[in-house]
Amino acid sequence: MQLFLALFLFIGSPFWPFDKEVLPGDHLVIVNKRTNELAWVNGGKVQFVTKVATGKTNDMTPEGLFTVKVKAEKPYYRKANIPGGDPHNPLGSRWIGFDALNTDGRIYGLHGTNNPSSIGKYISEGCIRLPKEQLEVLFDHIPIGSKVLVVNSTKSFERLSFEIGVI
Repeated sequence: MQLFLALFLFIGSPFWPFDKEVLPGDHLVIVNKRTNELAWVNGGKVQFVTKVATGKTNDMTPEGLFTVKVKAEKPYYRKANIPGGDPHNPLGSRWIGFDALNTDGRIYGLHGTNNPSSIGKYISEGCIRLPKEQLEVLFDHIPIGSKVLVVNSTKSFERLSFEIGVI
């Protein structure tokens, strides 16, 4: 009986931290479509904020909490049959794919661009374009399984991080 009670208190308790999707200190990427900015949160604090490009219309870049499923260097652009590393490849140098709308990480993602002037605009087909340097830092530091939160909000990145539980 005592073992059962102990297990219930630890595992069945709503306070047990392992039932949360995101834990304090976890990696989290937050994209705010309202400002076209991205923040990388790690170790309980915002590491950097950068401008990004998002969907041409508000509904093209899905909102929600997603999981990184795929990472690729020199990604191949399937829609136009453009190999990775080609200067005409619109995905740039890296791909960080996440599972928006129940996809497998190969449809929606964070990626670079061969058109740096597009950063900060509402111009993509749904993905999130980043400047090359910030994308490569993210790629090197966030593991598969990291969370990506996409919102349209007036809240600060710190507030959003606090509300989701990483700060």
